[in-house]
Amino acid sequence: MREERRVKRIALFLATNLAVVLVLSITLRLLGVEPYLNEQGLNLNALLIFAAVFGFGGAFISLALSKWTAKRAVGAQVIAQPRTPTEQWLVQTVARQAQVAGIKMPEVAVYDSPEVNAFATGMSKNASLIAVSTGLLEQMSREEAEAVLGHEVSHAANGDMVTMALIQGVVNTFVMFLSRVIGHVVDRVVFRTESGHGPAFFVTMIVAELLLGVLASIIVLWFSRQREFRADRGGAELAGRRHMIAALRRLAALQPAPLPDKMAAFGISGRARSGLLRLFRTHPPLEERIAALETADKELAG
Repeated sequence: MREERRVKRIALFLATNLAVVLVLSITLRLLGVEPYLNEQGLNLNALLIFAAVFGFGGAFISLALSKWTAKRAVGAQVIAQPRTPTEQWLVQTVARQAQVAGIKMPEVAVYDSPEVNAFATGMSKNASLIAVSTGLLEQMSREEAEAVLGHEVSHAANGDMVTMALIQGVVNTFVMFLSRVIGHVVDRVVFRTESGHGPAFFVTMIVAELLLGVLASIIVLWFSRQREFRADRGGAELAGRRHMIAALRRLAALQPAPLPDKMAAFGISGRARSGLLRLFRTHPPLEERIAALETADKELAG
């Protein structure tokens, strides 16, 4: 079953990205954007439009498809009508938290997985999806699960999905633009190509795009980690600081597996990494998140 889901996620990822490229290519053609490469060199205006359309367009199309993709990636079933006491509690808890947070009722879903995890996604804070695993419902107390739900509702209320799409769009645009400018400069100055573009342009562009992409990922993931502290504080406000701390301690003890990449940033817990790899974490270490809440608790008590 797990292998089947993995194959399904890969197929879904490839199909989605092919569809995004097709839609954006058609958009550029309809806008009448000229090719950014010509015999004289680079058309910087056309290149900037190309980079912005693909950079922001890819990020926001992915965001628009996020609920649809997430449901199919993990097999999440939206609770249209609660059938069990647990489902009823789940829907009622999210409804109450959403009301306190000042957002419209999110879709609530459950997906079958022994791993303890949950995630939030959606195009906007008023059109979000909150999904939890069966493992979370089975292995956490109601108070701990309520804190996790509060964390995810806070992600939605804070507009984290849109914020991350904007940040991703900006860095994508700069990576695409700068990598092609660097490729052009190397081709003209170092290899002295006088007209058109030689192999050096394309090789340099690919290398520059990879290196700049790594740097861009570090920036995006830094923002992702800061958002987790904020969502923890939101969960503490919605479900109680003590319960939020207990939920994070429970997660630390259980060490849940990470979600698929496109949803990982909005789960309750991320992949554990150390050393320089910490720069590529979507989430801060659970110990740091617990310490941040405990420090805030002491400050309030003082």
